Amino acid sequence: MKRILTVWIILLAASCKVFAQDGDSLRVQSETPDFFKSIHLFPNPAVEYINVKVDHAKATDIRVTLHNIIGNEMTIETEIIDEHTLRVRVKDFPVGYYLLALRDKNSRHTGTFKFVKR
Repeated sequence: MKRILTVWIILLAASCKVFAQDGDSLRVQSETPDFFKSIHLFPNPAVEYINVKVDHAKATDIRVTLHNIIGNEMTIETEIIDEHTLRVRVKDFPVGYYLLALRDKNSRHTGTFKFVKR
């Protein structure tokens, strides 16, 4: 299972050109590193919701997709909390690792963030 995860992340990183890890936060990013330093996922690990705070973009301009660890896209409910914060409901998902893919509609920046669902 660990090898499958590693291979999948490497393939995803290769397709996006840049791979970065900051402590417990794993990010795959494509173009502008500063854009992705302004994105915060919390709490991690998540129980009911994962909040996504984007400092340099509006929440309404962010497209969110969620994938389980083997790459299958999951159906999600998102809620806009304020101008720069989204909330994604993960309460009904099984315990495990998930990848949250974010795309800014205006600048076309994309990034993938790993989090744990407890």
